[in-house]
Amino acid sequence: MDLSASAERGIFGLMSTNPSKQQLPSESLPFVIRCVRSEADLVKAVSIRQSAYGRHLPELAARFSAPEPSDVDGSSRVLVALSKLDGLPLGSMRFRSNRYQPLDVEQSVTLPESLQHRVLAEATRLAVSQAAIGRVVKAMLMKAMFLQCEASGVDCMIAAARRPMDRFYQWLYFEDVFEGGDFIPMAHAGMIPHRVLNCDIAVAKRRWVEVDHPWYPLFFETYHPDIELEPLAVTQANANATSDGRAALAATGHSTSR
Repeated sequence: MDLSASAERGIFGLMSTNPSKQQLPSESLPFVIRCVRSEADLVKAVSIRQSAYGRHLPELAARFSAPEPSDVDGSSRVLVALSKLDGLPLGSMRFRSNRYQPLDVEQSVTLPESLQHRVLAEATRLAVSQAAIGRVVKAMLMKAMFLQCEASGVDCMIAAARRPMDRFYQWLYFEDVFEGGDFIPMAHAGMIPHRVLNCDIAVAKRRWVEVDHPWYPLFFETYHPDIELEPLAVTQANANATSDGRAALAATGHSTSR
């Protein structure tokens, strides 16, 4: 299975840069984060997904024992975190933009008019190891998605989260898409209630500065060479922003290929 070729045909056109000498403080991680580009990578991503969801939603464990269509049809990007020590999977996340088709969450809800004409990317299938390092992995997966979206001209990130995961996104300054923050049964997720949240990237970044958010230095003032980034291809209206993604990633000191 040539997943990289599939991605090139899909909405995430692969891009690479060769940034000059890094200007940010560098920090090495005990794992690498990269986009799935082989069947072996995907098997590892699926295994950590099944393990994590099995702990909290055992009724879905069987469903997640094999790759889903969105993992392999070129419509999404799948990130996987792999231990440097033994190559074992420590975490994974999948995300897609609304460039060519609706987001997954739109199978269950109609997004408000304020989001209808914006470039969106949805985070799904966030799963990390139960070990203590899982907290660090979750932070780095979110950093990878945030920086890729920012560099690619994505306006907002969307997440549908069940309890208590919704509080994590709220801590990141995601806001409720629907008034009241109700948990809505999701037809595409076994009717399990989820809270739909939205993060305007530019607004959230400003707020992080204003409130001195503890992850701001981690995300924007530290270079992690173990995170490999590949910007998303977004809408035609944002073609220039996508093209400039290479320069934006270089400016933050993050490579898009290794």
